[in-house]
Amino acid sequence: MFSMDIKKILRHKDPVFSVKYGSNELLNTILSGSHDKSVRLWDIRSGQQIQVFSGHKDTVYAVEYSPFVVNNIEVGGCSNVICSASEDNTIRFWDSRSNKNELYIIKENDEENGIFCLKFIQLKNNKKNNNNCCSGVNLCYGLNSGLIHVWGYKLTKIKVIDLSKVEINHKHIYIKNIF
Repeated sequence: MFSMDIKKILRHKDPVFSVKYGSNELLNTILSGSHDKSVRLWDIRSGQQIQVFSGHKDTVYAVEYSPFVVNNIEVGGCSNVICSASEDNTIRFWDSRSNKNELYIIKENDEENGIFCLKFIQLKNNKKNNNNCCSGVNLCYGLNSGLIHVWGYKLTKIKVIDLSKVEINHKHIYIKNIF
């Protein structure tokens, strides 16, 4: 028989749609996004909320720890950057150690009706590049309209994949006329 000891209960005001466990400097943290329009960072050891990030105008459907860091003058060092996607058609980047305004916002067209998922992908680089830890990083995200957008390291759109042009045949995926 499987048994689990539940030690901490963390809570938003409304349903939670996304939860991610921290890595690197953010070990023992959980990042969550909710229908209450907030993104929260929790310490799972103490059960305490570390930060609440407010700015989304609608439900937060996806949260992610990004591979980026920023120089935070307030704390005298570097901070990890977290990311959130919402039905308000925005992806917001936040300094994990400050609940001030967003660091950066990607805004989609209002007719998209929401961004529902996102994922950072670290591409392997054939050349050794020790100067930039984030070279080859892409942000992929899915929209309610069926589109998948791929943004490059400089946060410029590099590809849009229209799922209406994708055929799935058993284990193979064919993409037609997307570029």
